Amino acid sequence: MTKVPELFGSMVFGDAAMKERLPKDTYKALKKTIEDGKDLDIGVANVVANAMKNWAIEHGVTHFTHWFQPMTGTTAEKHDSFISPSPDGKVIMEFSGKELIKGEPDASSFPSGGLRATFEARGYTAWDPTSYAFIKDGILCIPTAFCSYGGEALDKKTPLLRSMETLNDQALRILRLFGNTKAKRVLTTVGPEQEYFLIDREMYEKRRDLKYCNRTLFGAKPPKGQEMDDHYFGSIRPRVSAFMKELDEELWKLGVLAKTKHNEVAPAQHELAPIFTTTNIATDHNQLTMEVMRRVAYKHGLACLLHEKPFAGVNGSGKHNNWSISTDTGENLLNPTDDPHSNLQFLLFLCAVIKGVDEYQDLMRVSVASAGNDHRLGANEAPPAIISMFLGDELTSVLESIETDSDYIDQAKCDMEMGVHVLPNFQKDTTDRNRTSPFAFTGNKFEFRMLGSSLSISGPNVVLNTVVAEELKQFADELERGDCFTQDVLNLIKKTVKEHKRIIFNGNNYSDEWVAEAERRGLLNLKSTADCMPYFIHAKNVKLFTEHHIFTEAEMHSRYEIILENYCKTLNIEALTMLQMSKKSIIPAVSAYTKELADAAISKKQIGADTSAEERLAKELSAQLSCFLKAVDALDLALLGAKQYPEIGECAKYYRESVFTAMQELRGISDTMETFVSKKIWPWPTYGDLLFSV
Repeated sequence: MTKVPELFGSMVFGDAAMKERLPKDTYKALKKTIEDGKDLDIGVANVVANAMKNWAIEHGVTHFTHWFQPMTGTTAEKHDSFISPSPDGKVIMEFSGKELIKGEPDASSFPSGGLRATFEARGYTAWDPTSYAFIKDGILCIPTAFCSYGGEALDKKTPLLRSMETLNDQALRILRLFGNTKAKRVLTTVGPEQEYFLIDREMYEKRRDLKYCNRTLFGAKPPKGQEMDDHYFGSIRPRVSAFMKELDEELWKLGVLAKTKHNEVAPAQHELAPIFTTTNIATDHNQLTMEVMRRVAYKHGLACLLHEKPFAGVNGSGKHNNWSISTDTGENLLNPTDDPHSNLQFLLFLCAVIKGVDEYQDLMRVSVASAGNDHRLGANEAPPAIISMFLGDELTSVLESIETDSDYIDQAKCDMEMGVHVLPNFQKDTTDRNRTSPFAFTGNKFEFRMLGSSLSISGPNVVLNTVVAEELKQFADELERGDCFTQDVLNLIKKTVKEHKRIIFNGNNYSDEWVAEAERRGLLNLKSTADCMPYFIHAKNVKLFTEHHIFTEAEMHSRYEIILENYCKTLNIEALTMLQMSKKSIIPAVSAYTKELADAAISKKQIGADTSAEERLAKELSAQLSCFLKAVDALDLALLGAKQYPEIGECAKYYRESVFTAMQELRGISDTMETFVSKKIWPWPTYGDLLFSV
């Protein structure tokens, strides 16, 4: 049996390994860099690099890589060996501090959104000592930031680290006003719940849409989907259980705090949830988790699908971003304690979140934008594209009492009555949970539920950190000028609630009534990526990010270009895949089956048998096939039309309104024909095969 404490972090050059292998002075200097953000001396880097190399070699490693997260949404790595030639014609194993702290990958082929020309190839990676090095696939991986020759951020880690620093600065100002002099750093923490699908690998290989697009572009709904609610938290099947066991072990080796695993709502859908950790590390770990999921699934003859909507008609997959704020002394600043009404520090931090989410609801929506997530938002498994926040009855009552200067009636805690004496008593929470809310308070953290399953959690947390830092800055500026601190805090809380309570909604976010109510409140409803991305470069948002030094204006425009270009390319690839599948597979299959029906009718006529069934089916399929051919032509024309829109914003709108609409028309006809065509002739595994094969 695996001994988990010994296994955990065994492939990580973490604190225990550093403490054991580094001289005391070097260890202290490195910890100073990690904890206080102090500059790292090259002499210290040389000692660390040598110890890291020796540790890695003991684990059979021969190569290292600067592991970074470019704007592709995945990770990147270039492997270099430790070998260095010696005078006797042999080699020695070397790794210097210079190689540890700086790398130089080619920057020209990564998305830059106009920041770099193709001929401007130089780029740099810089070691992030706050995220430990680890061994993956026999390679020493060193987490790094990635920038261009001119210093522009070309990755997802750099803005995240910047946002964590600015939130730290502003949160400390507030804590000092409350008399807290012990806390030296304030950190945001995240625990991202990762949803995914597992299907049989052989079936996956037979579907070009899954291989090229990571989602099915065609597929009729099977007789059974998720209607019976029998998959959610159901017994885990042996093949899936074996995958989950190995996944846990591989993640534990890498120091990932994999905690909870279960079946999700849709057939073949599952979830893994880790224990929360610092946002930067949680982001690295989530990228690792997705990579390890795919690799372990392959070993088990499975394919792991991380697309937000791999199958129509059943739930898609999200990633719930559980976000909170804590000090280095262990205090959770979003913990209301037993008396939230009197906890002014908590209420002020809460109001910073409320104000930030309301004023920057457009950025919250932008942070989760992708072609895949557009399929999911607003469906029954995900919140709508409208940003609102759930606080629950208790906190809402607290804020209302402050706003109206009325007495707060404490909601007394009570025991849960189960009606069975043998069952243990336990205390009931003072408020329910709301799974329909896009941004829900869940006791001592906020759960941002709009993220798509394939998304890097960096972007949403950059936005959360920055908007809250901005509100804390405004609060600190006002309070530092005040004369009566307690009364000033109460006035600030009252003012914030009055001006921003429209963002608070504790009801059913899935209802049509909420959509109408949100419009009356003046909340945005940005349904697609094409709709929301222009807001990213609005003047107020440029001002926010540039003043806090998260992005330069050029970096913001580059991300606008990159995200919309990715959106257009994704829909273009999907449309081309649909056309190829239609022309090479669907049309021949339907034509062949129609001929089979016609031949059967001719044979039956010769013996005087009734041919009405064959004739009817053949005629219906022939008519549908004619409509299908017209839809193929329409999609072809729609793709050609995209060339008329060189401006990326207009191009994205065209893809959404014209190309995507044509794709949906084509799919609808195909899915109808699939229900009539013989299974032995239909060219690939059906939804029933895919969803119920594991």
